[in-house]
Amino acid sequence: MSTPTALLLPLASDPVPEANDVVAGWVFFVILMIGIAAIVVLGRSLTKRLKNVDQAAVDGRYDPSSPRRRRTTP
Repeated sequence: MSTPTALLLPLASDPVPEANDVVAGWVFFVILMIGIAAIVVLGRSLTKRLKNVDQAAVDGRYDPSSPRRRRTTP
């Protein structure tokens, strides 16, 4: 073996960590809770908007006899 190889060989051997040494941690827990909260907020907002659309249809705000023109993009 050459000298540089002999010096770098101990650095190349990376020991495998034990199962108890690897944990997700608090950062992942906070990110998970923020994601769940965002999904709840978006779900409630979507439900509210869909109820508004249903109520507008019941009130007759949408007239199916006169469809709107579609705007075309240039």
